[in-house]
Amino acid sequence: MAASAWPGPAGERHVAATRPLTGQFLVATDELRDPRFIRTVIYLTRHDASGAMGFVVNRPMREVPLAQLLERFGLPHRDVTARVRVHYGGPVQAGRGFVLHTADFAGEGTEVIGGNVAVTTEPGILTAIAAGAGPRRALFVAGYAGWAPGQLEAEIDGGAWISVPADEALIFGDDHETKWERAMARRRLNI
Repeated sequence: MAASAWPGPAGERHVAATRPLTGQFLVATDELRDPRFIRTVIYLTRHDASGAMGFVVNRPMREVPLAQLLERFGLPHRDVTARVRVHYGGPVQAGRGFVLHTADFAGEGTEVIGGNVAVTTEPGILTAIAAGAGPRRALFVAGYAGWAPGQLEAEIDGGAWISVPADEALIFGDDHETKWERAMARRRLNI
């Protein structure tokens, strides 16, 4: 899937960021007071001249039957007994689902972000997961976090966010309560 297919501002021009952060974590600092983002860890899937997009990876919401998701998209769901945990991905398009996953799976609507991480926007991935042919690890998210051109850079300059290296263990791990602390521990000190 082309990057232009991702949600985000269209037709706007902005000078490209000097340090693209695609594939990195954004970690909310104590300066950030927006309740939607307090103590969040966001995996950035896009950061370029058109803005930025990412998914909160440390806010599980609820578990739902996978059959329920398959049925919603008109996909076969008989005898599917697995359950999946849905996470709050961000406030933008909260009713839209995405699957952040390891890059060992590729299907329609899959884009590899970096390293061993990909995102899929098409519901066919649910069928693959139900059949045991999906990715090794996956995070189901509802909504995403998005920034207009220059907005994220201004928020970082204002001290609301830090960026740190991302890895599969922190993205997909089940210890959601400590993800923020573990991500903060990765920050670099400039002396």
